Amino acid sequence: MKPHFKPITASESNLVKVVFEKEQKDFEYPWHYHPEFELTYILSSQGVRYVGNNIENFYDDDLVLIGSNLPHCWINSTGLHEPASAIVLYFKKEFQDKIWLESQELELINKLFKMSFKGIKFTKNLALRLKPKFYELENLPDFDRFIGILKILKELAITNEFHYLCEDGFAYEQNNVHNDRINTIYSYLDKNFDKKITLLGVASEVNMSEESFSRFFSKTMKKSFFEFLNEYKINKACKLIIETDKQINEICYAAGFESIPFFYRQFKKFKNCQPKLYREKYQSAGQLVVSSQ
Repeated sequence: MKPHFKPITASESNLVKVVFEKEQKDFEYPWHYHPEFELTYILSSQGVRYVGNNIENFYDDDLVLIGSNLPHCWINSTGLHEPASAIVLYFKKEFQDKIWLESQELELINKLFKMSFKGIKFTKNLALRLKPKFYELENLPDFDRFIGILKILKELAITNEFHYLCEDGFAYEQNNVHNDRINTIYSYLDKNFDKKITLLGVASEVNMSEESFSRFFSKTMKKSFFEFLNEYKINKACKLIIETDKQINEICYAAGFESIPFFYRQFKKFKNCQPKLYREKYQSAGQLVVSSQ
């Protein structure tokens, strides 16, 4: 269950590559890693974001900093009518060159990159404030673009509007033996999360015995398969809580849970609140974003 290595070709600058992904059907690259640091701003799309062993839903104005060689991918929801678009900044590892980035003037930006091995998700409010600066990068000459990128990084470095995606970091062995397995599992879960999933069933998808698969998954993802599965289902439930007016009990079964008490325990475990409060918090946050625009 290893990620693909994705080479990033040089462009625009020896240190930073800026990519504007416009009007795409979806983000097609699978779970992958590369030595470059990556700052991704999702302009339009929604789905599930995987960073290391973290699973979260993503929506428009999703802003995330990914550390060097930290596996990740954004998988779009099916049936979307609007095209997917994003602005992606790739920073070569040399961007942290001690000659200048570790200078006192850029100390906070250097700290930001050092902490990116955990994956950093910034709030939507902050993303919206920085959105014009990201758009400006497209038409700036090289030098001005580089200065514009530093201004964005400064804002990210001084804010407290963020959370870490992998609190304890995420370390793994880089090899290509099992490149396709994690993508096979993600695809299987996406198609079958609302059905009864067994260890035998998912292990057979990647041609492994139950015991071998269980050991392999726990070693790679730093959590058991069923913990990962329950977290996946909770994120599906969160999507329904946010996007529909369905009753919580109805959402429980739609997300693939068979027991309402178990659903509530898992929701509390992964979201640190109950489903009703989660809906109220999201609605309140949405009102704050609208009023600030």
